[in-house]
Amino acid sequence: MTTNSPFLEMSAISKGFPGVQALSEVSFDLYQGEVHALVGENGAGKSTLMKILSGAYLPDTGKIKINGQDILIQSPRHAQGLGISIVHQELNLFQNLSIAENLFGGKMPASGWLGFEDRKKAQETANEYLQKFELSIDPKTRVGELSLAQQQVVEISKALARNAKVLILDEPTSSLTEHEVKLLFSFIKQLREEGLCIIYISHRLEEIFTIADRVTVLRDGHKVGTENVVDIDVETVIRMMVGRKLEDLYGKPGSSFGSVVLEAQNLTRPKHFDNVSFKIQAGEILGMAGLVGAGRSEVGLALFGANPVSKGTIQMDGKNVHLHSPQAAMAMGIAYLSENRQSDSLFLGMDIKKNIVVSLIEKLSVFGFIDQVREYNTAKEYVQKLNVQTPSLEQKILKLSGGNQQKVVLARWLAIKPRILIVDEPTRGIDVGAKVEIYTLLRELAAQGVAILLISSEMPEILGLSDRILVMHEGVVTGILSRADATEEKIMAMATSEMTRFN
Repeated sequence: MTTNSPFLEMSAISKGFPGVQALSEVSFDLYQGEVHALVGENGAGKSTLMKILSGAYLPDTGKIKINGQDILIQSPRHAQGLGISIVHQELNLFQNLSIAENLFGGKMPASGWLGFEDRKKAQETANEYLQKFELSIDPKTRVGELSLAQQQVVEISKALARNAKVLILDEPTSSLTEHEVKLLFSFIKQLREEGLCIIYISHRLEEIFTIADRVTVLRDGHKVGTENVVDIDVETVIRMMVGRKLEDLYGKPGSSFGSVVLEAQNLTRPKHFDNVSFKIQAGEILGMAGLVGAGRSEVGLALFGANPVSKGTIQMDGKNVHLHSPQAAMAMGIAYLSENRQSDSLFLGMDIKKNIVVSLIEKLSVFGFIDQVREYNTAKEYVQKLNVQTPSLEQKILKLSGGNQQKVVLARWLAIKPRILIVDEPTRGIDVGAKVEIYTLLRELAAQGVAILLISSEMPEILGLSDRILVMHEGVVTGILSRADATEEKIMAMATSEMTRFN
């Protein structure tokens, strides 16, 4: 349904900050009824370009046209008035307000000549959006009670409720399962047919070839090129993004494993998971797949001592252990990388150095005082080992890209030298270059004998990294597949309890 002339044209956009040229004469256009993907590694300039379009920044040079008219977008409110809405990766919702209240914010529908708030109409409208995503949730439900995936749906619905003409989706599937992604894509295709202009930003390159019409690649603040999706492949896009060919994203799997390091037997936590049993060997990567609500993260947290179980046993090296707290788990050599690094794993007010050594305070202290030399040297060692891109160890963690933030969290756990590493969505919202570095690191740790439990909603990641794959559905283990037997179809059938097709 695209028209002959672009609805949006950004021409020769440049933007600089002290010491950094974020964008250099970047051009980008968008047609009605088009999904135009924008990709590039962190630092490529995607966020800066979109902040200019959404009114957060003014460009140093360049022009923007909307429907053929020159426009200087002066503020986010101005951008919204022009029909430009952005859905950020980090959700911007009021946790204590209802779904309906979040959809309309301070502009609830009014009724009657006095203009009183029409909450019933707001709830009916909210319910219409929820139904499009097949979510049977009361619109009066507080957003804080929703899962991350459900909150993402509310965020997208909020943008659409503002009568958006240009919808910018920044990593919209980062917290969605495969099933929810399919629902989202179906909805996006419907919006495209209705003539909406959609800019789609994602590090999951396979999504680009499913949903986008064209793709523009940025690298180091420059536009590398724009191509029709039907004319290129994933390898070409990666080469455009990173300037080199990535032969193997996931690395080579291990060929042999050590003894069983951890064994879970009949772990049960009411309303979360039931009778979960599995083993992990030294040097093995055990993948854990399933839809949102399957209980994967809850099991990981139980192994880390954060969610006590009501029944079942955990053994390490054949001996029962009582993991009643994260401190107890850490003392046994268990580390846990949370799926939500910003809220659960990072101390946002601290610098890189403090974020890395926070789990080693006692070991680095003498008579209650931190040995600052050892603190600095420890942080420096892991920053170098994980190739964290930063001007100094004193850099605030908030200043880093998502990929570098994730490396800092990994550095913290590696510093305690874990025997078991639980990683929950380890590459959520980070670019392909950083993903490869994290995949390489996980492979190296496994080769050194670390047992790794990989919880991921990215099917290529699960299939590419795992030596075995445990699948869960509604808190129950529905099967464990070997690497050789695992396919996307089998995993999804087990994750949705349709296993009879494979019996």
